[in-house]
Amino acid sequence: QVQLVESGGGLVQPGGSLRLSCAASGSILGIYLMGWYRQAPGKQRELVAEITTGGSTNYANSVKGRFTISRDNAKNTVDLQMNNLKSEDTAVYYCTCNVLRTGGLSSYWGQGTQVTVSS
Repeated sequence: QVQLVESGGGLVQPGGSLRLSCAASGSILGIYLMGWYRQAPGKQRELVAEITTGGSTNYANSVKGRFTISRDNAKNTVDLQMNNLKSEDTAVYYCTCNVLRTGGLSSYWGQGTQVTVSS
């Protein structure tokens, strides 16, 4: 089994910063794509940012220039640095990874961490 544990969410004022972290553990042979999604109340889950094993990144247009995704392949972790946060960034943020195990490649999700941007 594979577990993803997220941390770093919380309440922050507009213009502030937060850093989300996600650590994968379990029977892992390798991790390919790692990413962060978010879901606001009443809205569909959407991609925020993703990063390949080689470090190539992809961002939602709404967060470009404000958020930075990074990963540590040796530690099986992925982080999301969020700067200049806006009220519309309020959502539950989920970490996701494509993990190679002995049985093949599967996607896993964290439990989610709440980010609230409010004055």
